[in-house]
Amino acid sequence: MENHKKILIADDEEINIEFFELMLSKLGYVVEKASDGIEVLEKVKKFHPDLIILDNIMPRMTGWEVTKTLKNDVDFKEIPIIILSALDDVKDKVAGFEAGADDYITKPFNFSEVLARINAVLRNRELFAQIKVRETRLVLAEELNKDLKENLSVFIESIDELDKAIATISKDAESGGENLTKQVKHVSDKIHSVRKHAAALDARIEKTINEWENLKKDEIGFSILESKIRKFLHQQAE
Repeated sequence: MENHKKILIADDEEINIEFFELMLSKLGYVVEKASDGIEVLEKVKKFHPDLIILDNIMPRMTGWEVTKTLKNDVDFKEIPIIILSALDDVKDKVAGFEAGADDYITKPFNFSEVLARINAVLRNRELFAQIKVRETRLVLAEELNKDLKENLSVFIESIDELDKAIATISKDAESGGENLTKQVKHVSDKIHSVRKHAAALDARIEKTINEWENLKKDEIGFSILESKIRKFLHQQAE
């Protein structure tokens, strides 16, 4: 199993770090270690992990403090964090989630459970990333629709002006040659055809914008969705 995902393990007990490094490395994860909260912040900047596993009780900075610091940093707030703690009181779990943790595991733990939690958190983060990309694409598509609508309006105005000009030429051509009259009629027919297609496109864009507005009524933004999931996790912890 070759994951190549990078995991930063932070614990002040060497035996725990060595255990995680051995087990996760065997599973294909790239592992980096830290023994205190300050070192975690330093390693994050250099290692850029896909996931951080933090012991809560550490020297210099607790797991909660590290979590709050990272979640308030625009460069690192998207990195998922799992807190390991000997504190299994409900209020401690809720405090961990409120600090921004994605999961909270109490000691003693079973490695199979920890591995399942790791996979679930990484999978959820990938899902969030996909939702975020989709949301960005939807915004760009909406902007494109608006641009098309505005440009189409200008295009139709130009056709109107050209139509008026042809009507004027047509009047003048009545006293001219038959060939000129035919040419004017040909251009006029072409404009009529373009106008017809432009009107159809305008109607299609208008319909799309209306459908878009209806969809937006039920749309849940990325930040709101994440907030709802965190709230659900808090309720589960209780």
